[in-house]
Order: sequence, then C-alpha cells, then structure tokens
Amino acid sequence: MGLIDNLNGQLEVIKTQNPRACSLNPNELSLNQSRVSFSMESLRLKTNYRCFPAMQQFYTGGPFVVSSDNSFIVCACGESIKIVDSATAAIRSSLDADSESITALALSPDDRLLFSSSHSRQIRVWDLSTLKCVRSWKGHDGPVMCMTCHPSGGLLATGGADRKVLVWDVDGGYCTHYFKGHGGVVSCIMFHPDPEKQLSDDGTDGRGGDNSLLMELIQMKLLFASSPLMQTDDGGDHATVRVWDVSKTKKKNCIATLDNHRSAVTSLAISEDGWTLLSGGRDKVVTLWDLHDYSNKKTVITNEAVEAVCVLGADSPFASSLNSYQQDGKKRGGSQTFYFVTVGERGIVRIWNSKGAGCIYEQKASDVTASIDEDSSRRGFTSAVMLPSDQGLLCVTADQQFLFYSLECTEQLLQLNLTKRLVGYNEEIVDMKFMGDDEKFLALATNLEQVRVYDVASMSCSYVLSGHTEIVLCLDTCVSTSGRTLIVSGSKDNSVRLWGSESANCIGVGIGHMGAVGAIAFSKRKRDFFVSGSSDHTLKVWSMDGLSDNMTAPINLKAKAVVAAHDKDINSVAVAPNDSLVCSGSQDRTACVWRLPDLVSVVVFKGHKRGIWSVEFSPVDQCVVTASGDKTIRIWAISDGSCLKTFEGHTSSVLRALFITRGTQIVSCGADGLVKLWTVKTNECVATYDHHEDKVWALAVGKKTEILATGGGDAVVNLWFDSTAADKEEAFRKEEEGVLKGQELENAVSDADYTKAIQIAFELRRPHKLFELFAELCRKREAEDHIDRALKGLGDEELRILFNYAREWNTKPRLCYVSQFVLFRVFSIFPPTDIVQIKGIGELLEGIIPYSQRHFGRIDRLVRSTFLLDYILSGMSVIEPEVQPTESRTELLLQSNIDVPDTENVIEEKDHTFEITASKKRKSNKSRHGSHKKVKNVAFNKVESIQLQA
Repeated sequence: MGLIDNLNGQLEVIKTQNPRACSLNPNELSLNQSRVSFSMESLRLKTNYRCFPAMQQFYTGGPFVVSSDNSFIVCACGESIKIVDSATAAIRSSLDADSESITALALSPDDRLLFSSSHSRQIRVWDLSTLKCVRSWKGHDGPVMCMTCHPSGGLLATGGADRKVLVWDVDGGYCTHYFKGHGGVVSCIMFHPDPEKQLSDDGTDGRGGDNSLLMELIQMKLLFASSPLMQTDDGGDHATVRVWDVSKTKKKNCIATLDNHRSAVTSLAISEDGWTLLSGGRDKVVTLWDLHDYSNKKTVITNEAVEAVCVLGADSPFASSLNSYQQDGKKRGGSQTFYFVTVGERGIVRIWNSKGAGCIYEQKASDVTASIDEDSSRRGFTSAVMLPSDQGLLCVTADQQFLFYSLECTEQLLQLNLTKRLVGYNEEIVDMKFMGDDEKFLALATNLEQVRVYDVASMSCSYVLSGHTEIVLCLDTCVSTSGRTLIVSGSKDNSVRLWGSESANCIGVGIGHMGAVGAIAFSKRKRDFFVSGSSDHTLKVWSMDGLSDNMTAPINLKAKAVVAAHDKDINSVAVAPNDSLVCSGSQDRTACVWRLPDLVSVVVFKGHKRGIWSVEFSPVDQCVVTASGDKTIRIWAISDGSCLKTFEGHTSSVLRALFITRGTQIVSCGADGLVKLWTVKTNECVATYDHHEDKVWALAVGKKTEILATGGGDAVVNLWFDSTAADKEEAFRKEEEGVLKGQELENAVSDADYTKAIQIAFELRRPHKLFELFAELCRKREAEDHIDRALKGLGDEELRILFNYAREWNTKPRLCYVSQFVLFRVFSIFPPTDIVQIKGIGELLEGIIPYSQRHFGRIDRLVRSTFLLDYILSGMSVIEPEVQPTESRTELLLQSNIDVPDTENVIEEKDHTFEITASKKRKSNKSRHGSHKKVKNVAFNKVESIQLQA
C-alpha cells in the first residue's frame, strides 16, 4: 500500500504543466496543493470521441465506369462494387454483388441501371435508385471480360473468355445476337455512337458531300470487339478487331475484320464525326481505321504499350487549347483533324494529331511510379477516359490511383495540370503523422515505396514523395525554426530520407544502417536533428546541418552519434520535449532512456513480457508510457525506472499509446482493432471504440487540436474528434426537452386528452406512464375511441416498441388485462400484412403467445369454478336456477360440469306457483327436515334480506 500511495503522489504531477519536464531533478516531483488544484480546475478531461471515416478503400483494380455527369464513379473493390463520389472519394453506397471478383461493369446512358459481372458468369442488373438487383442471368461459358451498353439503353453487349460476343435485351434479359469467330478472349468491346447527331441541317454528313454512306451507317448498329488471334498462317501473333452489325434489317454476320495489331488490343475509340475508329494495343501502335471502307488510314507508333486511347471533342477545353497552340487543327483536304490521347506503361500522357500522326504534347515527368510486373513489364497507367461536360481527363494507375488532369495553354506553352488525385487502395497503413502548424495535411506510410500526403479536409492525395526503393516503415514531421514543414522517413532499404513539403522533393539522404529503419523521430525543441532506430539493433542521431531553403539536390546526412541500444529490433523511438533525452523500445522487451547528444544510457525499463511496440514521453512529467505485445500499457518513472501504472484491457498486442490532454489521459490502439481512451489518475478506461476490422498500426494526435487519426491493416483512415462538450450540450438539451415534454404530458392527463398523452409518453419512452394511461382508459366507456386515435398515428418503430411493452406487461397476471386490451385494439386497427412487416415482430409475438395462452387458461378455470358456486346456492334455494330452453345438453354439461338428468333438457316454462308447489312436495319428508315450516320461513327471510342488500 505504501508503494501505491507513493506512485499516486508522483502521478499528481501529471495534472500540471511542468516547464522543466524530463530534467531528472527529483525535487521537481513535489508540487504544492494550490498548483495541483488550479491545474485540475483548468483541465477538462475528455470522455468521448466521434469517429468520421475519412478514407476507405474503394478500388482494388479492374473495371470502373464514370457516370454521364461525372458525379460518381462505380469501381470494382474485390468482391463488391463501390459507388464513389468523384469529388471527395466518399463512398456513397456499396453493392455486394457476388462471392467472386468483379470482371466487368457498365452503366446505362441515363445512369439509372448498372450492369455487372464476375467470375461466376452471372450478369446482374442493378437499379441505382433502390440499390437492388432487378434481374440476373447467365449466358457465357467463361467469365465476362468486358461489357458496354448501347447509346439507346436498350441493348447490352458482353464479351467473354469463351471467345463469344452476346447482345442482350436489357428489359427482357434474353439474348438477341450471338457472334462467334474470335480467336481468343474478347478483351474490348464498344458500340458505335449514335451517328444521327452527325447529320447537318441540310441532310449532308457535315463535310458537304453525299450523305448516302452516312444514312447507311445510321441504319446499322455497329459493334466493335477485339481479341487476340494466336495461330495465323504466317506463324505470328495477331490481334483483330471485328465489326458486327446488330441491326434487325441486316444479316447477323461480321462486316469486317480489322487486322493490323501484333498484340492484345486494349482500347477502342471513335472520332467525333463517327467515321474513324482508333485501336490501341500493347504492340506500341495506334491504328486509325476508315469506316467508309474499313481500311487502315494510318498507323501511329507510340514506342510504349498503349493501355487507353481517348478522342478529344472539338469543343472541349483540351481541343481549344491545342488549337490555339497549333494552327493546323482545321479541315484540310476533305478530312477533319482531331486530337487523341494515349496513356500506357510509361505513366505519361501524350496528345497526338490525327493529321500528321505526330505527338504535339508529351508530359515531361510522370505523376506515378511505374511498377514492374512479374513478367518484367512496366505498368504506369492502366486506363483513361475523357470526362463528360468538359471536365478534363481521368487516368487510372496500376497502384489504384485516379488522376484528374486539365490542360492549359499559356504563352504558347502547353501545361497538363494534375488537379486531383484519389487513391483507391492504400494497402496496410503502418504509420501516419499530422503536418504543419495548422495540421491540415496528413502524411501516410503504407506498404509502398512512397509517402502519400493527404489533405485532411477533402482526403484527396495532394502529392506523393517518391525516392525509397523499398517499403516505407515509419515517418515523422516537424516545422523547422525557419518555418518549413519537414518530413523524415525510414524504409526497408536501410536508409532515411528528409523531405521538404513545399517542394515535395528529397532534400537529404542518410545511409548507414545495416537493417531496415523501423523507428524515427524529430527533435521537439531545436528541430535540428532526428533519431532513427533499426533492425540492426542500433540507434543513430542524424544532424540536419547544411540544409537551406533553395536546395535543388539532396545532401548526405551525417550521424552525430551511434549506439548499440538493444539485443533485438528497435520498434519505436521518442525524443523528450526538451531534447535532452531519447527513449527506444525494442523487441527484447525493454525500453531504454539515453542522454543526448552522446547517447549515454540513463535508465532501462524492464517488466514487459513481450516486445515493446511504442514509447512516448509525457509532455508535463518525468515519465514514459510504453505499449507492449503482452496486452498492457505501462507508465515508468525516469528517475528510478520503476513502473508507476499498468493499464490492462486490450485483448491483443498494444501497438501504439500516446499522451493527450496535457499528459492526464492516454489513447491507445492495438492488434484487436480497438481504440481505447484512458484516464491516468484512476487507471480507468473511459471509452472503447471498434471502428477497424484489422490491426490498428498507426495512431497520430494533433498537437493543437488533439484530433486523432488511426489507420491499420484494413486500409481505412479514421479521424476522431473530441465530442465531450458536444455530448454534454446534447445531454442538457435532451434533459430540457424531457422536462418540457413531461410537463406537457401532465397537462394532457389533467385535460383528459388521452390521445395526446399517449403520443407524448411514446416520445419520452415512458412505459410505466403509458401503462397507467391505458389502464385508466380501460375503465372508461369511450376507451376504444381514445386508444384508436392514438394508435393510428404510430409508425412502424413505435408499434414495435408498443409490442415490446405489451410483451413485458403480459408476463404479469395483474397487468395482463391491459396488455390484452391494447393488443386487441392493435389487431383490430392494423391489417396483418402491415404488422408482419415490422422489424423483429416474430420474436415479440413468440414472447406474447405463451403467456396469453396461460392467462386464457386461468380465466377459463375461474369461469368453470363459478358454476359450482351457482349449483351450491341453487341447491340451498338461495338463488333460483336459470333455465335456458334453447341450450343443448352438451352445452349445459360443458358450462356447469355437473350431471343433469336428461328430462331437464325438455322442461318447458311453467307457472311460478306450480314450481313452488312441486318444491314443497319434494321437501315434505319430516325425518330429514324437522320443523319444515319454520326453516322455510327463515330461508325465505334470508333470501329477501339478500335481495334487499343487493
């Protein structure tokens, strides 16, 4: 007990602000009571946080489709479909399509219907207004690899791995056309756009020539499908584009076979006038086909595997900028010049002119890092699409990023600007930190070689820091004395890198560790050095001397001090608020405190049974908090290395633990997916939050706003805002409303307005008051009218609550009569079809029926018992027996439960005098009845008295 009292006395210091924290002066552990009281009064402990999912995974690669107004994007995310807001990347809704990965997606022209297919070969049609599957069918023998909807919205074309192309009626769900002849997997499919828009007012084709060919094109519905043809006569590998006619007036056969590519065709596009087909493939060429005679007009050599080809509209901002930049974008020689965009494995955007087949613009530097596949092929961009309503160009990268571009022409220079970057998938988030004094940005380290910086307001990726050759494991941020925001990162490539946020460039590289750098931390006061810990068991202090604001090339960082700190990997490092100490936590189950700048050992914390994942200095006291794999959090005294507090509550390894509220509280996260809020003084877990589906590796706390950010293995980033004050205000408001409603309820009862009183009792959720109202109404003649008026205004949720109350009342015999009365009125008012739609009604009725049967059985037994009393009293001539001539013998036997002679079933009504005389004759036996006359008179006197009393 003495040790506990001593520890509690030391922890009182945490409640105050100590300007000389971590100075190792034992005299500073004593503070007077007045300072403690003042600090406690000015400090408000947090009791609750509200979680706002800031960023969730919505795209894992594969098909996607953009709406006609660019308001949302439909993306394949594993086995589900995500509908994402294109402005904020917020997930509007999610569709659980199938248990297989999604292979193809398409939207109807009016964005009302969504078509999807997966490896299960099931084609589904979704109504986006209700988010329900309206119909589904199967038709292919293999997975559907591509699909497209006709501009009219009535037909859906699908191409599969079974080398078939099928056309379906959208409304009926039946196959209208079946095309075969492709030599391999159908990888790309497209309907010809509506050519009627190309007719000019004078009936020509817009070029002043004969429109007979265009009219013939209008009568046809062309479908283009591409597939590889692996075995050819010349022994080479070819890829063909077949043109099919799906009109009802023509034969269902292949009109033309376009053969020019030597590798898979990845993209098809149609020029704005409708007479030129563009096909791009991985054979590094784009072919322009003339649809007049299906001849090869031109072959454009791109020198990269082309993944997407997009045609620029003549009225788009892209084309306008290009026309002002290049003066030959006019009609020449009877053909119209147009521009098209290509993207591919190099990760750059290029714009081409159809007239000269030349590249008129090429992006100087790529905005993505081209990845290397297993077959050693590079993958930069995987797809691209021109956004509707002249909103620019959308490119999709191999690492699931959506890049939005706009084109500007200034001073005869073309500039392609990256306006927005949405990241569909971040993989596992291992570390994160807020950036800058205003904390408007959040830096993330994921299972990639990059550091991604996000805008907290929109959660769009502002920029990416590329330079590491292996996965980034840790990072930290600070604002230098000159006002620059700096980022330092440690990677699996055994190096550390220093970045400038303004330039988004690497300004310093530190090489020297012999293992992966798993922990890193900036200095807190001077901000002129940082500390790193590695799997090589060493701790290094790096100097940032020599940095300038106008650096163009990174400098080599030098280590000022090195020490072999632990016997196993170092998982975490932290620098004291006054830059005098540094603490390191390791897998060897110890945490060590070192004196800076020479890294002299000060104290070792021993006591954890598993490796230590996180260490952090208190901002106001000489203590350190550690989080361990033994499911505990501990606070240690720097002065003697003793354990001051132990927090238990996590069900798995605790991965992060940080001080908040000026050191009086701790927030932690662990491998159990939980985030917990602790109060240091009471060892109490104030709140537990379960908003992650996997391990929570990363935890960041805003220094000023104390906003929390968490991320983990589920690739989700959650932002947490302190809601303590808001919760108190909300509770006060509800209490005030409750008082006013309570007074209104009493007024309604006083005014005998039972309908209003019942409604208010429902709003206040007062079952006892509700029972009193129903019980009082049961004793009134006009009870049914009041109850019917009150019950008719109830919704489904209130009816469910009423059934719940009735179930509870029905369990008690003295309350059951009210319950049965209310249930009778409910079943009389509402039809059974409406009652069965109430959520959870089955369970509630199952609890009502057994007790109701018990109550009716008890009442039946009581009714039967009353007939025995009638028989006894009639036998004593106290009451006259009631005779009901119309009743059958069976009914009399069931009601009275006594034996009655058969002759009584046919007794007719006789004179009252005759009944009395017959009674006297039966009672004339003097041996059984002594003075019969005297007894008779007494008996009749008693009957008269009873009747008078009654």
